[in-house]
Amino acid sequence: MAKKKLSYADSGVDIDAGDAAVDKIKGHIRRTYGPRVLGKFGSFAGCFRLDYNEKLFKRNYKDPVLVSCADGVGSKVKLAVQMGIIDTVGQDCVAMNINDLIVQGAEPLFFLDYIGIHKVDPTEIEQIVKGVADGCQLSGCSLIGGETAELPDIYVPGDFDLAGFSVGVCELKKIIDGSRTEAGDVILGMASSGVHSNGYSLVRAILKQAKLDINKVYPELDPDKKLGEVLLTPTRIYAKSVVSVLRKYKHKMPISAMSHITGGGLPGNVNRTLSETVDAKINRKSWTVPPIFKFLQKHGNVDEAEMLRVFNMGVGYIMIVRPHFADSIQNQLEKAGETVFKLGTLTKGTGKVHLK
Repeated sequence: MAKKKLSYADSGVDIDAGDAAVDKIKGHIRRTYGPRVLGKFGSFAGCFRLDYNEKLFKRNYKDPVLVSCADGVGSKVKLAVQMGIIDTVGQDCVAMNINDLIVQGAEPLFFLDYIGIHKVDPTEIEQIVKGVADGCQLSGCSLIGGETAELPDIYVPGDFDLAGFSVGVCELKKIIDGSRTEAGDVILGMASSGVHSNGYSLVRAILKQAKLDINKVYPELDPDKKLGEVLLTPTRIYAKSVVSVLRKYKHKMPISAMSHITGGGLPGNVNRTLSETVDAKINRKSWTVPPIFKFLQKHGNVDEAEMLRVFNMGVGYIMIVRPHFADSIQNQLEKAGETVFKLGTLTKGTGKVHLK
């Protein structure tokens, strides 16, 4: 008996669906392009000019340093699949990268994404990439490439994973690495939009243990949104607000450190940007913890210390500034649309974070 002729489609990979998906995402990708993006859509690699022309670049950066990050969305995508809402996790993916990138004082330049999925559905891929493009526009960067891998042997039906890679640029002398932190510096915190993209394994464990219904409206959270919708609120992107402040000070350096509050919470992220000669003293009453965190803590019977160690608890980004500039920078950030809290100050110490 003759053997059956096999095709790629027989193995579970549909090239035609992949081509259709690429066609659907063209518009979303192109709307992130600025004049520095070169080449045609669909090339083997994306090209990006560091500036419009050599003379202009030399005025902007005397000694440019490229800054890069790679990160993913994590198990938040499981909740997105359950809810059937997959057009926002792309913003989460961009945020997890770009919010890290700007910590060093970098201007975001471009972004690339990676989607691993059980089966390519062009409409679903379009929704995912739409979210990535939205995040890029909010960040002021261009989506210049990516990869979609159809992997039926790795992902179960309906499953996918989403990760990304970003590149930015910073002047060598203006890199912000925390080495300049000193006693008296003021700690400014910017409000998060919710849980962001960390701690979702614990979130899902709480949902399971407490038998919470993600399709139910809990009025104490939001009278108009289901629990799952509240939990899928996209991660806030702070790039444009932070970069606008950085650009204002061409010679002075009033910002001594910054931190993106991700896994590890305030204690595990603020300490990453401190010199070994200072401690950060943060007043727990200086900001209001959003209802979603109290809701999760109550239903999961989670210790307060564990909540602070896992979640951002309402503060998504930290900027540590010289005291003389604190009021001005807070005002600039608020005008840019941020909710800003004065969380505390730095004191002499050994690089630790104290929450009191």
